[in-house]
Amino acid sequence: MPLLDHLRVIDAASFVAAPAAATVLADFGADVIKIEPPGRGDTYRDRSSPEHPAADVNYSWILDSRNKRSLSLDLKQPRGQAVLKRLVANADVFVTNLPLPGRPRLGIEYETLKALNPRLIYASVSAYGEQGPDANRPGFDSTALWARSSLMDMVRPSPDSPPARSLPGMGDHPTAMALFGGIMAALYRRERTGTGTYVSTSLMANGLWMNAIQVQAMLSGAEYERRRPREQARSALQNLYRARDGRWFQLACTPEDKRWPRLVEVLESPALAADPRFATTAARHRHADALVAELDAIFVTRPWAWWRERLDIAGVAYGPVGTLRDIPDDEQMRASDALTPIDHPGAGAQYVVNSPVWLRDEPKRAPGLAPELGEHSTDILSEAGYEDAEIESLRASGVIGCSQEQDPVP
Repeated sequence: MPLLDHLRVIDAASFVAAPAAATVLADFGADVIKIEPPGRGDTYRDRSSPEHPAADVNYSWILDSRNKRSLSLDLKQPRGQAVLKRLVANADVFVTNLPLPGRPRLGIEYETLKALNPRLIYASVSAYGEQGPDANRPGFDSTALWARSSLMDMVRPSPDSPPARSLPGMGDHPTAMALFGGIMAALYRRERTGTGTYVSTSLMANGLWMNAIQVQAMLSGAEYERRRPREQARSALQNLYRARDGRWFQLACTPEDKRWPRLVEVLESPALAADPRFATTAARHRHADALVAELDAIFVTRPWAWWRERLDIAGVAYGPVGTLRDIPDDEQMRASDALTPIDHPGAGAQYVVNSPVWLRDEPKRAPGLAPELGEHSTDILSEAGYEDAEIESLRASGVIGCSQEQDPVP
């Protein structure tokens, strides 16, 4: 059986970071109940943003809501809150990223739920942390993680370039893994103490962690210069180059003293080996601009396949700059299960992006389709002990929604 098949998780969150943590729990077998308001459900179902390219399937919803069950429940109504509290009483984990000021109004603050179930793990995501002047400020990964942490400023390709925009969800998924790790640590603590606890993370904190080396340098008194253009890189052997066929690649020649002679052999350039400007690591750094120009002139003479074969033989590290169009045919991504098969015609794809952690001898659940809104409302309430007449009353009053009465969001 999957490792977490005994866990009941309530996903009362929206959009990406917090729900994606519940997705990882579902990958390892947890029963995840997705709480969504009747009507449109989680706003993540909506793909109207121009940042999301058009497709025949709701790919982002499939990605982050796979293997979950949907309960369409109106938490603004007292009867809806009563339903949730009955579910919480027998749950293991409660996940939310709803704004902190609104949680008491919906009856989902930690103290209320802990009183119902002392073994509950309450997992919370906020934008900027749960204390301080910005605790109640709304934020997304583009603002709280990417912009606030200085990553937006630092990855610009040159000092004159504007700040670099993030891609949709780019910081949400790493934040989800932080929350997943916190949940697992809390479950371990519960094994030792018998009680649950409050787990939290924030987008801002994860942005700082992603940029931790540079941030710590600033905290320690170092002053970073603006990033230089590629042609003026501080190290020519930690730089981007382009092959004759246009493929860019990142050279990572580390440690330099050991790898430099091997790289010179690959380049078939005895002149470089004899050039006193490049004889030592310190000299290569002093003359990095000149070495970049020399390498540019050499790498552009051969196609990428030629360079790749010889760099592999020499044991020189590199990374081709992949494009989205490269990924469907990337054999390594499939062989390593980073892309995992999804066997369902409604998925619109043969593979889905896997969560990035594996346990040997603990297989993950095969990915399935994400649920329609309210697809499992009746089943979940029946399991919680509600009689058919009670379920019908809740449905008639709009407290719950059922998928057969609603058109699923495309």
